Amino acid sequence: MDIRRKQKAIVEALEDIKAKDIAVYNVSHLTSLFDRVIIASADSARQIKALSRSVQDKLSELGERVFGVEGEEVGEWVLVDAGDVIIHIMQPAIRAHYNLEELWDQPKPRARRSVRARANAQPSA
Repeated sequence: MDIRRKQKAIVEALEDIKAKDIAVYNVSHLTSLFDRVIIASADSARQIKALSRSVQDKLSELGERVFGVEGEEVGEWVLVDAGDVIIHIMQPAIRAHYNLEELWDQPKPRARRSVRARANAQPSA
């Protein structure tokens, strides 16, 4: 399945259960393990579990595999591993504490000229 279609389906599944502050990060330039990280907030452990189930059900309907789910027992932070997309569903205090946005919201690196190219460059007059 196309990554954009999968991402859209996951966001819709989160919105259906009223997730808050949904953020999507393209992290393909930071890691080869997955392409997207989606972070969402929920007000209670019960809502977090419902959001996790909604995402899993939506992916299942689309024929996509969920490789694992962690944290449903406690319900403060659930991680859903959908292969090329990782979904974090967190209570606001946990989300603020771990601040995953700072980790994943990194710009793509700019192309740099090689050391040799800079050494051979003509100084401007």
